[in-house]
Amino acid sequence: GYDMSTFIRRYSRYLNEKAVSYRQVAFDFTKVKRGADGVMRTMSTEKLLKTVPIIQNQMDALLDFNVNSNELTNGVINAAFMLLFKDAIRLFAAYNEGIINLLEKYFDMKKNQCKEGLDIYKKFLTRMTRISEFLKVAEQVGIDRGDIPDLSQAPSSLLDALEQHLASLEGKKIKDSTAASRATTLSNAVSSLASTGLSLTKVDEREKQAALEEEQARLKALKEQRLKELAKKPHTSLTTAASPVSTAAGSIMTTPAIDIFSTPSSSNSTSKLPNDLLDLQPTFHPSVHPISAASQAGGTWGDPFSATVDSVDDAIPNLNPFLTKTNDAAHLSVSSDVSTFTSRTPTHEMFVGKVP
Repeated sequence: GYDMSTFIRRYSRYLNEKAVSYRQVAFDFTKVKRGADGVMRTMSTEKLLKTVPIIQNQMDALLDFNVNSNELTNGVINAAFMLLFKDAIRLFAAYNEGIINLLEKYFDMKKNQCKEGLDIYKKFLTRMTRISEFLKVAEQVGIDRGDIPDLSQAPSSLLDALEQHLASLEGKKIKDSTAASRATTLSNAVSSLASTGLSLTKVDEREKQAALEEEQARLKALKEQRLKELAKKPHTSLTTAASPVSTAAGSIMTTPAIDIFSTPSSSNSTSKLPNDLLDLQPTFHPSVHPISAASQAGGTWGDPFSATVDSVDDAIPNLNPFLTKTNDAAHLSVSSDVSTFTSRTPTHEMFVGKVP
């Protein structure tokens, strides 16, 4: 854990720098379009001078991983190194195309722009040396030689030509150099860097093809595994034979469902249904008491209202089977004091004398 924590922090620093670069330019250098009509080759001078330093910072964070072959003995360290190796190929390809665009525009730049461009090119030469050492480590740990690009450095005469051009803009005395020799030097440097970019592109395309083949192999293996699992399972007809959906056509009931909301027809089956529904309701048998019984109760107790209420309550059948009114409860309600009842509910006087 102590050994790999150092490289985990370095890899984390690279990811942070990659995120910062994305926020500054709004695209990923490892995924930009490359080639003669790529993003870095068609960029304007002002934007190019601001973008290339951002690539340099991201490249510095990647190369600061600084691992040798003896330290690549841990699975975590190896995984981080391989991820950085893939990004290094693509990032340096974009970096290389930016330098090609810079050199093509260098002799048409202003003095301040030429000064910035010369400083960028010197840093590029330093990073090319470091990326070569990084690729050597990759070769030592077992990466195929065909997956490692060949880096062709620009001739040293190009640096002299760039410095002389800047000195001429600053008014210093320099050696006399013809435009033809300068153009030849620039052409040789651009062709060298272009061959490097082509080698990087081939490695990237080879890696993409290998990733696609690996993915196809995995899909094929999963497909074969799935077919084996299906072959081990019982036949589909055995599992669906007991299903009610898969029964024979002769055993399926074809009797149409009865619509209880439709108009009853003359058949016995359909006319019987509404009657059955009505039979579920309890039969209501009103028991009518003669008026003489009510008047007799009123004469007995002296209050026609109380007698009338009791008689009506007795006349209405109780539909709730759990609430059964006993005879004792009826006598208790009648044996209460009439004066107390009338004093509590004076509003009953409006019903006195009205016998239903």
